[in-house]
Amino acid sequence: MMCDICGCAGGTDHFHVAAGKQVEVMRSMLHNNDHQAAHNRQHFDAARVLTVNLMSSPGAGKTSLLEATILALKGRLTVAVIEGDLKTENDANRIRAAGAQAVQITTGSACHLDATMVHAALHHLDLRPVDILFIENVGNLVCPACFDLGQHRNVVLLSVTEGDDKPEKYPVMFRAAELMIVTKLDLMAAVGDFDPTKAKRHLRNLANAAPVIDLSARSGIGMDSWIDWLMQQRALCLEPANA
Repeated sequence: MMCDICGCAGGTDHFHVAAGKQVEVMRSMLHNNDHQAAHNRQHFDAARVLTVNLMSSPGAGKTSLLEATILALKGRLTVAVIEGDLKTENDANRIRAAGAQAVQITTGSACHLDATMVHAALHHLDLRPVDILFIENVGNLVCPACFDLGQHRNVVLLSVTEGDDKPEKYPVMFRAAELMIVTKLDLMAAVGDFDPTKAKRHLRNLANAAPVIDLSARSGIGMDSWIDWLMQQRALCLEPANA
């Protein structure tokens, strides 16, 4: 998955020719993004909304996890979601059907969300009743890790239908994780060759001590641990006296 925004659409030959220029453009882009992200974070803090950036490869189960989370938190905390996809409002429609506010960002050719996109989406959300805002990033294990959105926490999903060596192959993404969720646990027996212990070891080899939750949104395995983690992070981020 490639885009024109972060420069990953450039071919190898182009990169060698214009490497210096690309580095400078990227630095400027990230500087501007970080400024907007800081503004977003101030907005979230003022609204007392825990904001969680969900990242994964396509099909790892982000939307299914959100649907299950909305149901699990019903009557306890209010959830809203910013959805990021290249095209369609399919995922946003699923979130609305589950009972939560959702705003869809369609990025066109961009393989990640950035802070400016998120800021624009906030104009279409009423954060007053919201306790937790999830940002479901574009399915991609590369570029989303480079762009701060103003979130409080990064969560990376790794499906058992993928290789258990993904943390080793995509170190930038998994180093950024403050929680790794191994998803689709109900399919592990059918897949047969995914080893959660190896996936965790690869994460630890990146010097990342983040917790790992083995979870199935379909069967409910691990959902209690996920909800407990969200409650703890909300207290830590938004209620310092309870930290």
